[in-house]
Amino acid sequence: MSASFPRRLAAVCCLFPLAATAQHTTAPGTAVPTLGDIVVTASRSPESLADVVGDVTVIGQDQLTEARGDSMVEIIGRAPGVQFTSNGGPQTVTSLFLRGANSAHTLVLIDGMRINGSTAGSIHFPALDPTMVERIEILRGAASSLYGSDAIGGVVNIITKKGGQDRPLSAWANVGYGTYETAKSSLGLSGAAQGWDYSLSTSAASSKGFDALRRRKANNNAIAGYYPDKDGYRSHAVSGTLGYRWAEGHRIGLTAYNGYTDGDYDNEYTPYPNTHAIYRQQAYSLTSTDTITDWWESDLRFGLTKDNNDNRSDSSSVFNSLKRHYSWTNTFKPNANHRISVLLERQEERVQASTTRYAQDARDTNAAALIYKGRIRRLHTQASVRNDNISGYGNQPTGSLGLDFDLTDAWQIGIAGNTGFHAPTFNDLYYPFELYTWGGIPTGSYTGNPGLKPEKSRNIEAHIQYRTDDTLLRAAIYQNRIRNLIIYDVTEPVPFFTEGTMRNLDAATIHGVTLTAEHTFGNTTLRASADLLNPRNEDPQLAKGFTPAEGSTLPYRARQVFHLGAEHRIQALKLGAEYQYTGNRYADAANRTRLGGYSLVNLTAAYDFSKSLGVQVRWNNVLDKDYVLVDGYNTPGSNVFVNLSWRM
Repeated sequence: MSASFPRRLAAVCCLFPLAATAQHTTAPGTAVPTLGDIVVTASRSPESLADVVGDVTVIGQDQLTEARGDSMVEIIGRAPGVQFTSNGGPQTVTSLFLRGANSAHTLVLIDGMRINGSTAGSIHFPALDPTMVERIEILRGAASSLYGSDAIGGVVNIITKKGGQDRPLSAWANVGYGTYETAKSSLGLSGAAQGWDYSLSTSAASSKGFDALRRRKANNNAIAGYYPDKDGYRSHAVSGTLGYRWAEGHRIGLTAYNGYTDGDYDNEYTPYPNTHAIYRQQAYSLTSTDTITDWWESDLRFGLTKDNNDNRSDSSSVFNSLKRHYSWTNTFKPNANHRISVLLERQEERVQASTTRYAQDARDTNAAALIYKGRIRRLHTQASVRNDNISGYGNQPTGSLGLDFDLTDAWQIGIAGNTGFHAPTFNDLYYPFELYTWGGIPTGSYTGNPGLKPEKSRNIEAHIQYRTDDTLLRAAIYQNRIRNLIIYDVTEPVPFFTEGTMRNLDAATIHGVTLTAEHTFGNTTLRASADLLNPRNEDPQLAKGFTPAEGSTLPYRARQVFHLGAEHRIQALKLGAEYQYTGNRYADAANRTRLGGYSLVNLTAAYDFSKSLGVQVRWNNVLDKDYVLVDGYNTPGSNVFVNLSWRM
């Protein structure tokens, strides 16, 4: 495929709907009244987005539809306050930074169940398929008083497609093709009748991919493991729900998600051509939601999540972990303006069938929380307290208080303070020293440190907001101070390999400002956001090996990120354009390697042939910018994806 082909394909696909508009006989551009977004992440109870106390973004079906060819982390990464990295493609190791906090400081949920891995603390983003998703809720700011460990930077809740209430069978399907011989297809059905509701979705994808590894690093040093090849992937996923409303106000429900990706990757140390990793993410839940009285609701649930990572190279490794979740939430509503929730929760973590043998392979957490949400005239309040009792760490109390005040019907100001914590992973605590061989040269792993303390944070933020039916302006300022930050520290460099361990850094402080704006006039919508970030290490020690110096910037976090977007509808045709600027970042904790900033331009187009059939086109990186997210690894060039959608 020639380099200019994606551009020609995009131009044809973007212009094609213009020619088709003359044949369209319906008026899909007519405004249709919709209910406001209902979110659950901000307080663990359903509420209108307009009533949320906190900094929340909802990625809905419109945005997910416009990004059919993109990965889960690419879609989330376009939201305000979010940055991400990947090691050479959507099938590789991926990290997500929310408000500048470490990747392990973002709690990720599927339908309310945590999926952060117990061994490394990472998320298997390659195994998460956006076509299975109804919406994504992003809560920025420490939320451990709601969810416990890991929620220092915030929470991402991925909510899968569900069946509706009292509606007949409906079905949908997608098929698409794009650059790098990327092919994706998905289909699903849902419905509800006679108290039953159900949904079932499935998808499959494959891609030849691009070469994950660059020839040289940012300092111009040659990469020993460079091997010119294409690093592609194949994946599939299935998701389903089944519910039965056996009486008014009483429902039993099942949810299931199972995603799988087998992806190629390159190793920067050894030119080994057949390295690939298999990721599988599973999440299952059984729930009983019951309205006991007019003022008392009960939610009882059991969940099971499993994450599997099978890394197949010249030194293969397998990491599997399982979590069992039990929770019981009782919500009391003495009147329309006040709500109190009492939460009891238990989590059981188990490391299973892994090639690495840990000194400890099990950990339990018992938690209790009290959540209050209230409104007194123009004052909105949310407060929560929680205690997590973790095996080996005892009690970890957290709390939060948020106050929003309506100056007028449109203007609002608010302030919030909350605390968070992150319990060390099994790798942090118990990983044994292992000797590897890369290209015949011996090298060693780090060693876990059972003496690690949990990371703890104190976050304070304030905002001012203007909201009307067609306009949103919001400015949020925050400071998140993290103590006992866990880092890798070199203990003894030796001739052929490096010994190191995990230790607690003194502190890091993240200051930031997020500005967002959106305005709709007629058939045109404009969006903009700006993130200004100062993520600083405050450890008093000097740089040593991989250890950061005092005042250094936390790695892979840009200090400036800007987004601009515009959409315009012409009857059945919708056109869109996006611009993103990301500033300079450092590739190492000691700030010795600097990665340059970059700008990206994306274009979108969608056309509805009828109420049932439509086409969507997305052209990413229109100007074919060469940029780097992780030092030594490539990113996609100019790429196009065309999707044909059908719905019943």
